[in-house]
Formats: sequence, structure tokens, C-alpha cells
Amino acid sequence: MGSDSLRITVLGSATPFPRPGNACSGYLVEGGGVRLWVDAGTGTLAELQRYVALGEVDAVWISHLHADHSADLLTYYYGLLYAGLDVPLPVPLFGPPGIADRLAAFLTNGPDRSPVEKAFGVQELHDGHVVRVGGLTLRSRAVDHGGLPAFALRVEDEGGASLVYSGDCEPCSSLVELALGCDLFLCEADGCVPGHHSAAQAGRSAAEARAGRLVVTHVGPGTDPADAVARAAAEFPGDVVHADPGMRFEAVATRRSRTPGRTTTSPTSSR
Repeated sequence: MGSDSLRITVLGSATPFPRPGNACSGYLVEGGGVRLWVDAGTGTLAELQRYVALGEVDAVWISHLHADHSADLLTYYYGLLYAGLDVPLPVPLFGPPGIADRLAAFLTNGPDRSPVEKAFGVQELHDGHVVRVGGLTLRSRAVDHGGLPAFALRVEDEGGASLVYSGDCEPCSSLVELALGCDLFLCEADGCVPGHHSAAQAGRSAAEARAGRLVVTHVGPGTDPADAVARAAAEFPGDVVHADPGMRFEAVATRRSRTPGRTTTSPTSSR
């Protein structure tokens, strides 16, 4: 793969807690000269460093504030500020409303609020949030996850390649709209519970979005990954694979790709 090709590496896909050899939700997205850490579930900070140094992370994007998607921000904070690393600060952090105060509530140990903003340049997500980081455009849509503020992400490079990550959510029109015509669709399949996709529903969402390829991730602990792939494949006519830890998938631009309508644009982020 070329160094600027749009690709995603699975740092972990376990739910709701890390397993030996599989951290919780976390992904490294690379392309356009950018390294983007998407979701920071428990155990993903260590896995991230298999591929990049902490000072090489250009930005972080967090889908929602459940611990299995965000807990490693706490240890990342200590690494950025107190480990003597030569890291450009603050690191751009895109996350749900209230993310800075949530981090501070965990990190503050005395009368003074922990300096979260010294480590992170926080920009809160909202439905239709768009930001450019280097050669990548990040588009976020609000999705349904049991009433908790939660977002899905579409990443596009300058050559038209696109990948979409569902975060955690149940089937919803905003996710399908965001994923429309994407080259690679990473969709969770935590099971038939409120706020989540089942594997079959992940396949149906991918089919409705006319995605090029489906990667099933965040499969519930009671489901074998191979069974989840089979259930999704019964609903989706394209290639379906499971997000095994360490796997890397490239998003290859096709004529299928369509960019969702832009609603709101946020300032460019670069480091």
C-alpha cells in the first residue's frame, strides 16, 4: 500500500471489556499524510504504539463516551503531559459534547481542575460536523445509541476514497446516509440489543448504503465472529470480513462513491 492510501488498522474490537490479544474498540486511520486515532477503548493505546509513536498522532476522534471506546484517553493524557515525550500539544480531539469535563472529572485529584486542554485541543462534535485534517475530510453524524450522544464517522481522502465507521448505534437513517456509496464500511454488531446493530442488521445497513465492502466489528461476546460474518453476508451482496486485531483494510475509490451533502463546516485542523 502507498503511504498516502486511505486505510484503517484494527487496534481492538472487543466488547464490553478487553480480551487477551484483543483490546476494546480502537482504530488507526491513515491517509493523506494523516494518522488519526479513532476511538480509544481500553487497551488500544498500547496497540496504537505498534504502528505509530505518540507524537505522530495527528488527531483523535471519539464516537461516544462509554469506557470501551474512550477510556484510554486517560492514560494518553498522562503520556502527553508527564512522560517527557517530545509531542506537539495540544492534540486535536474531536468528541461528543462534554468530553473535556468528563475527562477532567476522572483526572482531577485535588482542588484544581486537571489541565485537560493543555493535552487536548477539544472540538465537540454535532450532527453534520465537518473538519479537514491534513489531506483527509472527517464528517460526523449523530446516531442512535440509547439516548447517549453518539456519532458515526466518514473519512474521505483527496482521491475520493472513503471509509465509514458506525461507532455504536442501532440501525438509523443518518448512518445509512453517511455511508452512502462508501468504499469500506466498518459496522458494529454487538447483538440484538437496544442501541446496537446485530450482525444481520449490519449487513442490511451496508446493503442500504450500497457500500463496497463490509467489515463487521465489535461483535458481542456471545457470538462467534465467523457466525457474525455469515449472518451479515446473508444480507449484504459484497465482501464481508471480521475486524480481527491487527488487520488492515484499504479503502479503494470506486465510481460508486458519493459524498453526503455537507451541512456544517468546522475550521480546518492541522498540526
